[in-house]
Amino acid sequence: MLTVRRARTDADFALVRQVRMAVMPYERAPSVAEMRASLSRDSLVLLVERGGELIGSGAADRSSITGAATVSPRVLPGFRRQGIGSRVLAHLWAHAATLGVARVLGHADDEGSKAFAERHGFAEVDRQVEQVREIGDEKLPPPRADVDVVTVAQRPELWDVAYDELASQAFEDMALIAPMHATLAEWRTTWIGDPAAMFLALDATGGGGPVALAGLIADHDNPHRAENALTVVRRDWRGRGVAAHLKRVALAHAAATGLTEVYTWTQRGNADMRALNTHLGYATRLQSFTMSRTVSDTLGGAGS
Repeated sequence: MLTVRRARTDADFALVRQVRMAVMPYERAPSVAEMRASLSRDSLVLLVERGGELIGSGAADRSSITGAATVSPRVLPGFRRQGIGSRVLAHLWAHAATLGVARVLGHADDEGSKAFAERHGFAEVDRQVEQVREIGDEKLPPPRADVDVVTVAQRPELWDVAYDELASQAFEDMALIAPMHATLAEWRTTWIGDPAAMFLALDATGGGGPVALAGLIADHDNPHRAENALTVVRRDWRGRGVAAHLKRVALAHAAATGLTEVYTWTQRGNADMRALNTHLGYATRLQSFTMSRTVSDTLGGAGS
């Protein structure tokens, strides 16, 4: 008998993590603590079991994309094409429809998942590209006269300043289907990794405020790799090579701490960042489809 129940305990969230790691082995999975910190009154996290055996999970929540919710039905590979994904999606869709949003978004990382979404009335509206950089003998770039580079560990008070002066511009300028938003509380939890691996460029020509940010978020399940954190340059400082400078600092830090791989996801419309990554030696590996359906539609379709 199939059981779909809400995840409540740390043990439940550990099982949700287990499903995510099996379905998305190429991407870091948030820790149980990170998952709990990201929950809000709008969050729904489900476990799917049959006869006590773990077979999948699901999540629905308000999206950081304005006016949207997200749904993430996940079924372990050995249990697909049995209608389980459709049942999980129905639970998630019902919850998302209560959030007062206009559209529901999902992400499909392969053609099979994309086809599943399309069978349920979702259509592709965007896609992201994963770029990967193998880490070798990376050297720190020469210092620049116009910026001083510090870590958030050295200047923790600047993380909130970066939210006001950098993140707000980044969210407005991201090549997304609608504006993005994150609260200060989310910025302090889900947008930062090890403060010693988060790098800020400070204006050395006057004022000393942050003009750019880049860094790494470690994957504790796969300690050889890390994900690039948000890379952003203040609008009036763009075009001066500061982003490339900070990303080289981050790559040198990756080498110094024993990492062998760094990866990042970039929106399809952000050609400048993809070009910068290519210039720094990143290679394209995967793409992820952003799928959308309006809430006014009745969820339909069949499959797994």
